[in-house]
Amino acid sequence: MTTVPALQAIGAEKRFRTRGPENEEKPSVLAVAGVDFAVNPTEIVGLLGGNGAGKTTTIAMALGLVTPSAGKITAFGYDMTQPRSRAAALRWMNFSSPYVEMPHRLSVWENLEVQARLYGIDRPRVAAVETAEAFELTAFLDRPAGKLSAGQKTRVALAKALINAPRLLLLDEPTASLDPDTGDWVRGRIEDYARATGAAVLLASHNMAEVERMCGRVLMMKAGRIVESGAPSALIARFGRANLEEVFLDVARDRAAQSDTGAAA
Repeated sequence: MTTVPALQAIGAEKRFRTRGPENEEKPSVLAVAGVDFAVNPTEIVGLLGGNGAGKTTTIAMALGLVTPSAGKITAFGYDMTQPRSRAAALRWMNFSSPYVEMPHRLSVWENLEVQARLYGIDRPRVAAVETAEAFELTAFLDRPAGKLSAGQKTRVALAKALINAPRLLLLDEPTASLDPDTGDWVRGRIEDYARATGAAVLLASHNMAEVERMCGRVLMMKAGRIVESGAPSALIARFGRANLEEVFLDVARDRAAQSDTGAAA
């Protein structure tokens, strides 16, 4: 029996139009250059690349927030460019990023209840409280989101991202700026959730140790293209490096894998 990918990109490309100071149209900027990949149920896949490589645009296309200029992206077989199809897929998806904040004036409890209602969850108030308890948020449930520390905001954002029990979780640098203890807590919760539910996870991160720990496979992007892919251990062996961070630097600096050149990179 064929398994439908939780997420699939087929020649997905995105060009952004730009304009000059006099509002004249300039050549478009190619942010994502026809990528092909799939993320299957139960997989945690890392999406790596330097700033401007196209990771966030790829995630935005996966969420249906940005329409591909060419190609397509599907979630559970649903075309994310079509409104009805996208709506059907989004009920099984969620997203978290420290760069997208929840309404500051709403309390933690109110934010979680709003999310539960948006996803059509039965008994949204109960769901909000139970989620808060699961993520150890009860001590500051009544605190406005804007008054939380960075670590507390991250925990609330992750709780929000899991409140609908998603089958596809998209994470954009979920542990950025966190101290080691909080970062480890967040990683553990993501891993536990993926193991318990079989959910697919696409993780964009600049933390290579995090990616080595969590991801069974990685996609490395550069200038909008996927230039390397494979299990972290396989890439480390192929490049003849000690860890994934060294592989990342080789890719970023256009140094070939040792197996390709027969010499040290």
